[in-house]
Amino acid sequence: MCYIDILQEMLRYIDDKIKEKLSVEKLAARAGFSPFHFCRIFQWETGYSIMEYVRLRRLAFAASELSSTKKIIDIAVDYGYETHTGFTKAFKRHFGCTPEKCRLYATFDVPKLPVLEKTKQYVNGGIIMEPKMIKKSAIKLAGFAVRSKANAEESNKAYSKLWQEYYTLEGRRDKLIGEPFVKSHADYGASILQDPEYGEVEHVVGVEVKEGHDIPKDYHVCTIPEALYAVFSPPPAYNKDVSSSIYGTYRYIFSEWFPNSEYEIMENGIDFVLSDGFFLPYDEPRKFFDVYIPVVKRVRETSNLKEVLNK
Repeated sequence: MCYIDILQEMLRYIDDKIKEKLSVEKLAARAGFSPFHFCRIFQWETGYSIMEYVRLRRLAFAASELSSTKKIIDIAVDYGYETHTGFTKAFKRHFGCTPEKCRLYATFDVPKLPVLEKTKQYVNGGIIMEPKMIKKSAIKLAGFAVRSKANAEESNKAYSKLWQEYYTLEGRRDKLIGEPFVKSHADYGASILQDPEYGEVEHVVGVEVKEGHDIPKDYHVCTIPEALYAVFSPPPAYNKDVSSSIYGTYRYIFSEWFPNSEYEIMENGIDFVLSDGFFLPYDEPRKFFDVYIPVVKRVRETSNLKEVLNK
């Protein structure tokens, strides 16, 4: 059973239990994953953090009940809201009107179960990649950072803008790589989950720095922990194809490689892209990059998930 099949069953399970208390730990255990790994694959395949998805589904189901004669406070309590005020604020933020207005002027059907697409074309040319397994010590980075929601649209927009500014805004990169504390000119790009349940991510771009140097406060500093990495090296891409190639590589990793490997993503590890400067505005014919995914051996085998989901 592939990850999309597993997650499709979990979406069905969430709908079936939408009025019950749900947690990342409970959902991950049912799917047969560690909570951290489940958060990552759920985010990747659906575009939402787990609890954000649950919150939005509860609001959708609550909206469908407004055409009934039930009191609004009873609907709110059924879907996990303790007060009418809290429910109204959440409802208005999502639907743009209060539950009372919605009851008067609109009708919502019971939400249909989302269907996750199966995508088999992951990278340019359909090339399937086998990773190298590399153990790396901790890496200290200095550069620039920005935070965003972890949904696909906001995250991609913020990350792309950060890269663009890194190369074009006031000579940021040129100044950075000229600093005495810089160890290597290779560019790192990482997206670090700050809240896996509800979905906030910190995007970082920069370079590796030497130990024992004071880093000016102008730069954001973070450390990528020591880990065993599965390193994927997709085909070199032309400038216009770099973003789609990175996306395709990640989709292949989470949709195909993980389900068929003996590994899962390392809890509190940080995956990153390491490049030879593929975002630089010069006319090199192709750009090379590697995707580093921190992994550990999986405790539970994928075959066991069928038994878990069929209970």
